Amino acid sequence: MPNNIMNPLVNEIKTILDLARNNVARVINKELLMSYWKIGEIIIRYEQNDSIRAEYGEKTLKQLSKELTKEFGRGFSVSNLQFMRRFYLEYQIQQTVSVKLSWSHYCELLSISDKDKRSFYEKESINSNWSVRELKRQLNTSLYERLLLSKGDINKQEVLNLASKGMELSKPSDMIKDPYVFEFLGLPENKPVMESDLEKALIEQIEKFLLELGRGFMFVGTQQRVTVNNTHYYVDMVFYNKPLKSYVLIELKTTKLMPEAVGQLNMYLNYYENEINDKDDNKPIGIILCTDKDALTVEYALGGLSSNIFASKYTYYIPDKEKLIAEVERVVRNWND
Repeated sequence: MPNNIMNPLVNEIKTILDLARNNVARVINKELLMSYWKIGEIIIRYEQNDSIRAEYGEKTLKQLSKELTKEFGRGFSVSNLQFMRRFYLEYQIQQTVSVKLSWSHYCELLSISDKDKRSFYEKESINSNWSVRELKRQLNTSLYERLLLSKGDINKQEVLNLASKGMELSKPSDMIKDPYVFEFLGLPENKPVMESDLEKALIEQIEKFLLELGRGFMFVGTQQRVTVNNTHYYVDMVFYNKPLKSYVLIELKTTKLMPEAVGQLNMYLNYYENEINDKDDNKPIGIILCTDKDALTVEYALGGLSSNIFASKYTYYIPDKEKLIAEVERVVRNWND
């Protein structure tokens, strides 16, 4: 049979089989989650009926693990049974369990004791379609704390919004993080890096860079030309954010924030707004990624500008999670006092 007939035939059958496999996987995932939830409910019910005394609880789980493993194979370790128990305790209304997430997602989420933080990561896992690996990466880089600290004066409403909705992109500042974390590049923190080398490294890891930037980003290109009065300038990196309907122009600086970088980026934004934007696009957004910045320079450099320009630090290593958590807790305590 000729290839011009065989190829469409194979592709059509492949589409049907892929769809069927995806449907089966979704059904299996849903049934698995509901089964684990019910197992957790049974364990709690026996405990509450005093059928399992507290002092024998761990021993009982070990015995239960042995019996279930003998009968059904892997998946019923003591730690997994403990997760099932906690799964039920934390999601006692079965309808609050999202079948868009896997059991592995929930095991990661259940390791988070702070309910607001757990709710944020759960919402973002669903909204951004994170894999388990991506969820782990965002947990390890303290995305929740970085987002809160990026908003300046944290207030109770900010915490509640993140917990209930995840990252809600309704205005440009919603997408900004400080710092951005580029640990995936594997670059040493103290070794000098040229801006062109940093740009090249980010492009080589574009999928991970997009994950760090956040939801809804599409890559447009690097060194995008801007021509003013027959003089050519080049924007380091250009993206488009679909939820905000805006071009996002990123300038990479391997030094601390300098005021002249703000003026240059402001010119690029004005050019994009007048020459590149379609009628349905919102004003473009500019982000200067630098190794350091101080509050006074930022205030004077960005003050009074009508453009959406933000300055954020970046780091090549995962920030100290405990320090970030302590900083958030300190700020939160201030608005509680």
